[in-house]
Amino acid sequence: MRHLRGLLKPLPMLAIGLVLGTAARLFDIYFQNLGNIFSQIAIWILIGTLISVYSPTKKRAAMNVLPFCLGMLLTYYATAMLTRGVYSWSFILGWTAFALLSPVMAYFAWMTKEKGAFPKVIGAGIVLASALSSVLLFDRLRVYDYVIDALLIYVIFFQKIPRLSRKGGNRA
Repeated sequence: MRHLRGLLKPLPMLAIGLVLGTAARLFDIYFQNLGNIFSQIAIWILIGTLISVYSPTKKRAAMNVLPFCLGMLLTYYATAMLTRGVYSWSFILGWTAFALLSPVMAYFAWMTKEKGAFPKVIGAGIVLASALSSVLLFDRLRVYDYVIDALLIYVIFFQKIPRLSRKGGNRA
């Protein structure tokens, strides 16, 4: 857990987003099965949720996810242009909207590890959004969608993630 804390800052998140954006585009070209996974929203919901829930505060969750998403978006489409790949402005606009809304989504995703009914509703909404994005945008759930959604369910509802209390100590 401590080794993750060093990565959960805006600059490392930007760097990771830049690398994963390039990798996702290259997967599309050279490893179609991986490309199929990394071209869908569900995997990015999972990664964004992981970044958010492991961030120490709601504010840091928002500050970590935005550079990650912008970096991913920038290098994905830069690599697409360099490789003369096929892409459309509707996809660019959709992913840009996703990236620009990511701080708000991260803020709420962070809350899923808190106590109470509202965090559980948020968590259920995240899992539902992941599943529905696969069905509505990509026709159906595939095996990897079930794996992604199972991981989301585990992280959101079952995994214990230590949080710092307001007084500075750890709480479970």
